[in-house]
Amino acid sequence: MLKAVPRLTSVPHVGSRMSKTCNLAALAKFHRASGAACQKAAHKSHDLPPMPPCDFKPLKHQGMSKQQMMEIRQLNCQPMTMKVTYYKSPVFIHQGHMQWLWDTDGKRYLDFFAGVATVSVGHCNPKVTAVAVAQMKRLWHTTCIYVTPPLQEYCEKLASLLPDPLKVVYLTNSGSEANDLAMLMARLHTGNHDMISLRGSYHGGSQQTMALTSNSAFKYPVANGGCTATMCPDVFRGPWGGSHCRDSPVQTIRTCDCPQGQCMANDKYIGQLDETFATSLPSRVAGFFAEPIQGMGAAVQYPKDYLKQAYQRVRERGGVCIADEVQTGFGRTGSHFWGFQGHEVMPDIVTMAKGIAGGFPMGALVTTPEIAAAFSKGAHFNTYGGNPMACSIASSVLDVIKEDGTQQNSLVVGTYLLTELAKLRDKHEIIGDVRGKGLQIGVEMVEDKVSRTPLSLAAMNNIFEDTKDMGVLIGKGGVYGQSFRVQPPMCITKDDADYFLAVFDRSIQNYMDRR
Repeated sequence: MLKAVPRLTSVPHVGSRMSKTCNLAALAKFHRASGAACQKAAHKSHDLPPMPPCDFKPLKHQGMSKQQMMEIRQLNCQPMTMKVTYYKSPVFIHQGHMQWLWDTDGKRYLDFFAGVATVSVGHCNPKVTAVAVAQMKRLWHTTCIYVTPPLQEYCEKLASLLPDPLKVVYLTNSGSEANDLAMLMARLHTGNHDMISLRGSYHGGSQQTMALTSNSAFKYPVANGGCTATMCPDVFRGPWGGSHCRDSPVQTIRTCDCPQGQCMANDKYIGQLDETFATSLPSRVAGFFAEPIQGMGAAVQYPKDYLKQAYQRVRERGGVCIADEVQTGFGRTGSHFWGFQGHEVMPDIVTMAKGIAGGFPMGALVTTPEIAAAFSKGAHFNTYGGNPMACSIASSVLDVIKEDGTQQNSLVVGTYLLTELAKLRDKHEIIGDVRGKGLQIGVEMVEDKVSRTPLSLAAMNNIFEDTKDMGVLIGKGGVYGQSFRVQPPMCITKDDADYFLAVFDRSIQNYMDRR
């Protein structure tokens, strides 16, 4: 089996505009539970630790009944809302505060999914909420034809967090829109049409970005050509991988016998990319999209040098390189502010959304003046892009990340979570892989470690439901729906991590006992 050379070092330094080292004393507030326990903690079990306390008291729900909500959901909401209602017994969320959610009955949940890695600095973060209220009283919206302070202030602040020459900011309403815009921009700038992405990727649900998305669950049978997916360099599920491939505190259980200074798994996956160029693409391409760590794929990571070599090959063929930071940006990986920095690459375009405004609908694209100049030949306009509410909230999120040490917390608590999850992997035969960086974590479930056959959807749902019943919300992902996604608000504490670990361990053990 072909694998990777050991090159892991200590945890990398913190990225741009953040402290270069982790000040553990400054992080202490993240690692202490405080205040009296909230009312009605979710599930209690004699073999589980108590749910960490919090001192926030939610309002009592006085709205429509659960039955009324479900009737409206079935009759008036688009059908997909029922398809994505995760649980057999749906969770009726009423209120949120930081890492906590309460349902309409007052039951408290520890949120370890954060609205798909979106609630970056916590639900209704008090600092962000105060800024939002102040801006709402001042100005909700006006077109960017006019010069409003929040727009200019935010663009300058965001651009300062990216390396030169990535300094031109386009504001959008979502990640799909940002990626759609990046595709158009790449094609106009290069004069080429074909785009490349990785299998297992998710880049959006618009007709254009659907072509980039290489995951059949999100595809519709409509024309959306011009995009080719190459093999994902997944060192756990793919044909090649070893015990030192990933930039992560946790490696695969596969062994590694690569010579010093060589990564044979990387060479094989780059060979597959070369074959894609030789057989499936014209001699010139428009661009290459890659998430630094796959999101919907459940934190799939690549060999350390893969993106470096892929970027080189794309540029040799006239294309630009796009880093999709929708899930990995804004300090979530811990070691760096942007996921691409962990790969030591320089993209031509960076797209972002989700954690950008802590859950407020917003997205962005940042590119170079050269690419922006090519795009400015036409008239691009976005009614809500640059909305003063969105810009004020997003600016406040950046302030909180810096002032509260949120990125460093992702590094410290995320590394702890990963290493403890690796112990559960060694304990349970059905945990095949634990991977990720910071608080972008995936846990891949298998029937057994030898075959790596994906765990059945019924089994996944069983564990998933049990975890929820014990008071923790997580996500699911993977091409075969075989992975759990752990992407909590970046304000979680070590106590929160311990409670999640105990619940997850118990849920798996419950399933194994029934099996």
